[in-house]
Amino acid sequence: MKILIVEDEPKTGDYLAQGLREAGFVVDLARDGLDGLHLAQNEAYDLLLLDVMLPGMDGWTILQMVRRAGQDVPVLFLTARDEVDDRVRGLELGADDYLVKPFAFSELLARIRSLLRRGKAREPEVFRAADLELDLLRRRVTRAGERIDLTAKEFALLELLIRRQGEVLPRSLIASQVWDMNFDSDTNVIDVAVRRLRAKVDGPFPEKLIRTVRGMGYVLEPGNS
Repeated sequence: MKILIVEDEPKTGDYLAQGLREAGFVVDLARDGLDGLHLAQNEAYDLLLLDVMLPGMDGWTILQMVRRAGQDVPVLFLTARDEVDDRVRGLELGADDYLVKPFAFSELLARIRSLLRRGKAREPEVFRAADLELDLLRRRVTRAGERIDLTAKEFALLELLIRRQGEVLPRSLIASQVWDMNFDSDTNVIDVAVRRLRAKVDGPFPEKLIRTVRGMGYVLEPGNS
């Protein structure tokens, strides 16, 4: 899932971006309103995280422009302004939620996940990489038209890799997203799972999609022989 953060305070922006990436999201960070609007209008996001007071263009204006363009992406305001009128204004302009600074990151994460669950109807039903297809609704994986039988964990692992194809995923992220656990460097559960998945998805086919990036993690991308 891809999130745009528009936040001009450097420490806050960096903290939010790092935290959300560690939680498994793809994140873009804009430091002012004009850059934020440009990204919101030219990239596909699953959620916008907007500060209200921004240089160049405030968050309310960004929201107005996004809604006028017909984009129904969920919008969560982050702001130090706690006045009721400000909250009402944001909601009337089309914001989906409002969180007042300072806040606990765990609460922000819960709000984001709640908004994304509401918007899951916009989510792709089928993910593809080369001749590999993963069908979320039917829980089915095929390659070159051949059915591949996966366990529940193997399916979840492949789903994470194919959603973020081309991106190197560290073992710590895979552990938290697929096994819901903190990564222990002494365990080889992730390496074993990837090896088994690779045997099913890549073994019988000439083009290898899943590869190890030494010292970093794993990536799924077409074009590997």
